[in-house]
Amino acid sequence: MNHKQVEEYVLSMPNAKLDYPFGEDVAVYKVNDKMFALIPEGKDPVSISLKCDPQLSIILREKYETVLAGYHLNKKHWNTILLTGQLPWEEVQGFILHSYNLVASIDTHTPIIK
Repeated sequence: MNHKQVEEYVLSMPNAKLDYPFGEDVAVYKVNDKMFALIPEGKDPVSISLKCDPQLSIILREKYETVLAGYHLNKKHWNTILLTGQLPWEEVQGFILHSYNLVASIDTHTPIIK
């Protein structure tokens, strides 16, 4: 799994935009001007930070050693996932979609994508 592959999927979400508000070292992906994913540039393994339901965050951290509390983010609402291959890509895609839906549906309270 490389940065470009992950980024292509993240940017395939409707109205997703790439920004660098924290400098060129961290790619930040937003919808409705709110962050839903962050990927540090040039890291191996690639990692992605995603917004997550607080209860689900705890379950995922207990289940997977590559799911950590959000790095430099609110630990209650964000996870950082190391893309080492422990999690199948389809599962990572589901976590990205979950994060996107949490942020995109803030105003409507309904998921945008299923």
